[in-house]
Amino acid sequence: MSLPHTVEVLVVGSGNAGFSAAVSAVQNGARNVLLIDKCPENWVGGNSYFTAGAYRIAHNGLLDLLPIVNNVDEELAGKIDLDPYTETSFANDMQRICLGRSDSKLSTALIEDSNSTVKWLASNGVRFQLSFNRQAYLVDGRYKFWGGLSLKTEDGGKGLMEDHIAIAKKHRVQMVWDTALTGISVESDGSGVSARVHHKGQEGIIRTKALILASGGFESNPKLRCQFLGPNWDLAYVRGTPYNTGDCLEIALRDLGALPAGNWSGCHSVAWDYSNADPHTGDRVASNEYTKSGYPLGLMLNVEGKRFVDEGVDLRNYTYAKFGRAILAQPESIVFQVWDARTTPWLRSEEYREERVERITASTIEELADKCQLRGLHNRDDFVSTIREYNDAVYAHRRENPEAVWNPAIRDGLSTQSSSTRLPLAKSNWALPLDQAPYLAVRVTCGITFTFGGLTIDPESTQVISSLTRKGVPGVFCAGEMVGGLFYSNYPGGSGLTSGAVFGRRAGKAAAELAMRRSEGSG
Repeated sequence: MSLPHTVEVLVVGSGNAGFSAAVSAVQNGARNVLLIDKCPENWVGGNSYFTAGAYRIAHNGLLDLLPIVNNVDEELAGKIDLDPYTETSFANDMQRICLGRSDSKLSTALIEDSNSTVKWLASNGVRFQLSFNRQAYLVDGRYKFWGGLSLKTEDGGKGLMEDHIAIAKKHRVQMVWDTALTGISVESDGSGVSARVHHKGQEGIIRTKALILASGGFESNPKLRCQFLGPNWDLAYVRGTPYNTGDCLEIALRDLGALPAGNWSGCHSVAWDYSNADPHTGDRVASNEYTKSGYPLGLMLNVEGKRFVDEGVDLRNYTYAKFGRAILAQPESIVFQVWDARTTPWLRSEEYREERVERITASTIEELADKCQLRGLHNRDDFVSTIREYNDAVYAHRRENPEAVWNPAIRDGLSTQSSSTRLPLAKSNWALPLDQAPYLAVRVTCGITFTFGGLTIDPESTQVISSLTRKGVPGVFCAGEMVGGLFYSNYPGGSGLTSGAVFGRRAGKAAAELAMRRSEGSG
């Protein structure tokens, strides 16, 4: 469609937050909503497209979730153990994982709105499922969910964006691609906002009564990554869209004097496939399958043959977003994940099948080291000795704790630390020996997902706050990755999409209400 010159509500960004905002605006009375993105149409979806579609919400247990999922029948429901995840539990996780730095008003809004917002998405047509493949283990014939995270969308991020687009069309949201925001000016008479845009080679102006910024962070911009995250971050692999280059953040800071907030040197980054993934952009087909999150079941060793993190320090949902940084800090930013035959059956096939990763297999640890040496391992002998020392520590712990039972669905306490043997770097849970052939290793590096630095907003309305007045910038709202102050150093898995939907919904409501007031005033 052609680019309109005036709209009631303009949304910038085509991810989960942007679409949530656009549909919310229509549902709250906006009659003319336009969503734009600088990407071409075949790249719609922002980083949301590349996620597993996981949403973390507070809930009252299985019965609270069954009405919104489409993959559980009565027989299956009888085999599921899914405990309530209370608002208090969510709040405790936010504070613990984010080092006590998460803005209390933002996190409270996120947590208290999480359940109702996901049910709102479901009522609109987003297809939710229980995440058996990622968040449950089959233990003694029962599916045991773990880590406070149980919901995902059908077909992950791909399915989520398919649903969002269909919902937007149903609500008559106008969508225009290849349209980059280049400037913002707030009308002095309080009538609205002018957005300068670059549309298919032409410069233009869109006048709107309310503007919602939801265009992501700067994770795809190597210059800004080095500037804010630090040295070597230009070497991180881009997990998602190549179009999240921080343009709108810089425009808001420059043109609006927006008040920056949050952990600008922090980001969500993961263990990412080294052998097949493109360093500069996510793969629209493979999508999230290049994530390699099976490390709690085994070990991670750098190219010097040394471990560098406690792989079992916590449930995966609370470590995967920070271990990418630890991987990047290793020599050459390359790490080997290693398992034996005891745990390889527990690895997720979508991440570790041969189509998605180079599988290095061997019948002995020494042979595995030799094969890894051909793929970048520098110190073969230390690789072998590290695993041998780990095994000895595990054996010692088991001798002292013969009744201990390995259980990947809980923090099981199976560790390397006993009265007779203690490793300098523990594996605190799920420590099984690597002593059963065949052995498996894969190479991973750091894949960056999204950045934590952003703009200060009013938690209720999501209005952008001015650094000069410390008051709201008239007519400008913000949602998604652009919101600063919510995550610090790390984040609880699945809370990013929930945040985008919660604050996107709030932004749409506030923008629609403002647009209607301004329309009535001009009338």
